[in-house]
Amino acid sequence: MIILGAAWIGRVAGLAPSAKSRQFMVAQSWGLRAIKDRCATCLFSSNAKSNDKAYGVNMDQEAMMESDRLIAVNENDRLVRNVNLSKRNGHTFNKETPRAALHRAFSFFLFDDQDRMLLTQRAGTKITFPNVWTNTCCSHPLYDMTPNEVDVADDAYPMFPGIKHAAVRKCKHELGIAPENLPKEDIQFLTRFHYWAADTVTYGDDTAWGEHEIDYILFLQVNGQVPVDANPDEVSDYKYVSMEEMKDMMEDPDLLWSPWFRGIMNRGGFEWWADLRGSLQGKYTNLDVTFFDPPKEHYASYNLPSHERKTGVLSSSTVEQT
Repeated sequence: MIILGAAWIGRVAGLAPSAKSRQFMVAQSWGLRAIKDRCATCLFSSNAKSNDKAYGVNMDQEAMMESDRLIAVNENDRLVRNVNLSKRNGHTFNKETPRAALHRAFSFFLFDDQDRMLLTQRAGTKITFPNVWTNTCCSHPLYDMTPNEVDVADDAYPMFPGIKHAAVRKCKHELGIAPENLPKEDIQFLTRFHYWAADTVTYGDDTAWGEHEIDYILFLQVNGQVPVDANPDEVSDYKYVSMEEMKDMMEDPDLLWSPWFRGIMNRGGFEWWADLRGSLQGKYTNLDVTFFDPPKEHYASYNLPSHERKTGVLSSSTVEQT
């Protein structure tokens, strides 16, 4: 296995590495429901003991930056194996690694029985994109988890049990939501987005941090409202909102929003929410990977016009040759 350092990522991205990489330490279509019902038991049961409850215990943001092993993928969401990508290296942006390294993520959207979305505000202690409002939970599937969170995309579609395990794990960690209140067999995968964004709003034009992800979109609706016990190191505020309430919030200049959330909502999110029943029944589910660049305010000084979709994208062939 190759342990991935920032300078090595620069070589993969086609950029010359510096003598010493900088380390900044700052502050289914309609009908999928029937398939799901028949397959849910075998996909979401496991005799292995889950480590969901243990994840993140007695660990701060810095510790998880080192311990979390991200799932590196190429632009088609194919696994890039034999590479050890830490959360830190997967989010380190600079001249040599202007988009770090592409990896898997998920954006989980939870709705109550009044069709209101649970919004969350990321804690000020978060290293990347602190204090922004966003969807219910945004994080990563990881290696070394039980149950396994590493899906082979084409084979796992449309169930993606690993991604769903990750979403439930992180909702427990960030929001204190009991896993039994988030039935995985009812979580609906919709689509994937490939995006990147530098955290210039927090750290300025020379920011050392950013996101570069293939983001799985997950919807779930529950009866009533699930009990929330937010982890203050992860979430500073949360609220259920209607679509109109959220649109009003997004017009408030005093509120910050994650660039991935804005990108998702502007590329189908509002439509999927307006037709929540159809979304939850697989009407919009597809295997697409839709790419988008961030708003201009999330371009760092080293994000250049010459960079392209494959900037920061690893490949198995490159790994094997390194």
